[in-house]
Amino acid sequence: MKPMQLLALTAALTIAACGGSNEQTAGIDARGNPVRVGVVSKGTITGFGSIIVNDVTFDTGNALFGIDGRGGSQSDLAVGDVVVVVGTINDDGTSPVADTVTFDDVVEGPITDIDLVAETLTVLGQLVRVDADTSFDDSIVPAELDGLNLTDIIEISGFVLADGSVSATRIELKPAGGELEITGDVSNVVGTTFEINGLVVDFSAAMLENFPSGAPEDGHRVEAKGDSLNGAGQLAATRVEYKGNDLGEDGDLAELEGFITRFASASDFDVEGVQVTTSVQTAFENGTSADLALNRKVEVEGEINAAGVLIAANVEIKASGFVRIESLVEAVGANQLTVLGIVVRVNASTRLEDKSAEDREPFNLSHIVVGNYVEIRGYENAGGVVATLLEREDFQGDVALRGFVEAVNDPEFIILGVDISTGIATDFVDVDGSDLDAAAFFSQALGRLVEASGTLIGASIDAGEVEFEN
Repeated sequence: MKPMQLLALTAALTIAACGGSNEQTAGIDARGNPVRVGVVSKGTITGFGSIIVNDVTFDTGNALFGIDGRGGSQSDLAVGDVVVVVGTINDDGTSPVADTVTFDDVVEGPITDIDLVAETLTVLGQLVRVDADTSFDDSIVPAELDGLNLTDIIEISGFVLADGSVSATRIELKPAGGELEITGDVSNVVGTTFEINGLVVDFSAAMLENFPSGAPEDGHRVEAKGDSLNGAGQLAATRVEYKGNDLGEDGDLAELEGFITRFASASDFDVEGVQVTTSVQTAFENGTSADLALNRKVEVEGEINAAGVLIAANVEIKASGFVRIESLVEAVGANQLTVLGIVVRVNASTRLEDKSAEDREPFNLSHIVVGNYVEIRGYENAGGVVATLLEREDFQGDVALRGFVEAVNDPEFIILGVDISTGIATDFVDVDGSDLDAAAFFSQALGRLVEASGTLIGASIDAGEVEFEN
């Protein structure tokens, strides 16, 4: 939660708690100590030192870590993992401390399908979508869908969309022979089987944990694990755990990142299985209540009531990132850097990771110097780019730029003010991967989303390949 938003929420709680007594002032208890309130935050890890989730840096010095149902440590986590942080914070919005940090993947298993055009893959029957918000582990080379192969065992962290597909925030390779895992909502319970988004889970031999009624029921959020699929293609579960609503208790301050998966109205919708309600007092960032809709990505901040509903004080509508920049850093300033002449702004939501040989952790903007090679993903804003992801990498010789074509003057075109030249050696590629000739490309290019890669010549790119993107 942002400090000012936390301050407004926690101040209201403190005033209510004081009740006019002269033994306690706002923010200080009767013993002179800061008043602490419960806080829970579910979102993507954007950095470490201790751990940064939803723009808040939580002190994890004494935190307990749960990794896929087992004990673990902070070193088991990476930028892009979705976690739930439970802890406390001063009622003036300062000194957030994590008591527990819990990570559960959405799905883990072998890849059975890869669609490079649609940028999707399939794992345990689950459709996984890859986009600008997806981080790839260092073991995946290149760090994109092209670096994966059928039958690879991968772990997916991310958020579920309304149709049950997964928007991946991080993908990691896993060794063969490990457990198969899936997290989701139970449906179609029949005897000792149920479904999670089309995958049938046979729990006849499974250890059942934490179920209120002793067994899975429709609508339960669960994590199911097993060693294999049976002859009918069902997950033969060895363990099924009830996850319930993991977003805190009555009176907790809460922050939740995810997609709207149920939308009745702008004042009644679900995010990550949690019901959210808004009112005339709710503040909106990057849009208004009219922008709320099914599958819109949001970040909601507020307080959990006794019914488990998140009463929203603030809703941030998350911007989609289409821009991709891969090149050398030309300048570094306060919360920004310049790459290919483009001013790139970095904020508390920017995911930062060092994938260079130095592999520094924790890693932040202060560690980047002129001449470093970076990959940036983000969105256009106010004449520049706001970075949603920034990775430092080792320079391999080529640079790349993806964005909307602003001007065309065959054999050149412009993206984000950067001149891109083409020639006889340039490969032109359509969205489906088929070849184009130069004339066909330039006749369609204006206003289209294009990625160009090649050699940096001064402030321009001499393109070896240009490709239309979805």
